[in-house]
Amino acid sequence: MAILTVCMNPALDREFYISDFTVDKLHRLNPENSRMTPGGKAINVAVDLATFGVKTIVTGFIGGYLGEVVLSELRKTSNLITTNFVHIKEEIRENIAIIDEKNHTLTEINSSGPVIPIDDLQHFMRRFSIMVPNVSLIVISGSVPGGVPNSIYGELTRIARKSNKIVFWEAKDEIVSESLKISAPLILRPDFRREKRLFGNALNSEQDYIDAGKEAIRYGVKMAVLSYKIDYDIVVTEDGVWFIKPLVPIEHSHLLGTGDTYMAAMVHKYLKTNDLIEIAKYGYAAALAKTWYKRKVPPKLSDIEKAMDKFKIERVE
Repeated sequence: MAILTVCMNPALDREFYISDFTVDKLHRLNPENSRMTPGGKAINVAVDLATFGVKTIVTGFIGGYLGEVVLSELRKTSNLITTNFVHIKEEIRENIAIIDEKNHTLTEINSSGPVIPIDDLQHFMRRFSIMVPNVSLIVISGSVPGGVPNSIYGELTRIARKSNKIVFWEAKDEIVSESLKISAPLILRPDFRREKRLFGNALNSEQDYIDAGKEAIRYGVKMAVLSYKIDYDIVVTEDGVWFIKPLVPIEHSHLLGTGDTYMAAMVHKYLKTNDLIEIAKYGYAAALAKTWYKRKVPPKLSDIEKAMDKFKIERVE
């Protein structure tokens, strides 16, 4: 059976590669320095899984001219990806990423997306309920558009658990905090790109991150994987706390899509083992391997294997 990836807020992603990018200045681009791809975190996960040879179904909301472009580009990407979106009248969003390799920076400008009518939301919930029994695992990741409550991850996970399906999440604080009141995923990877917060609390020190991970475990999450200031990851399970740290330099301008690669690789590993720490290690290796690529493209499986000895993992609690 296929993996179901839920992308509530798809986007058309545009990547611009500008060396020495500065504001208030004209920058001219050559064709080879710009790129357009389907976006939204769960869509990126599906693309990565297809690269790893895994069949996926992508669902969520799609609409407008940009939506047609995203669907067209997804069909070109892989025959392992099937789409099952609810079509809406409004235009989906467009995201811009500016990659500056000279200054090692990544600047992202993401629009908020459409407002989903209640009828379309109810249609999606019915469609999701029908799909769940026929998939092997579910990934819910990314932002939610207007009209969709922040508790939606919890609502969808509650439906999935009735069919004994495993669920993975990646989302920002307000979604995680509201959704965990309803139901919890097996694995949670909070999205800290915009702000370092979880359960309404600012995260500054290592201990803040550890405490946030432990709070997620108390809600029923089996493993929380938290990115600590991009530098390394803190992994929290019922059994303890681990730090995963790189042994090689990381090019920060190549971080676009690494979180989604991390998620896709954890799913891929879960299909072979339920050892949570091995799953986290494989996800980290994949994210590290992804930074060896300039563009938002997934690493090869051989790259992930090469990256397995490029980091260290240590238990701290």
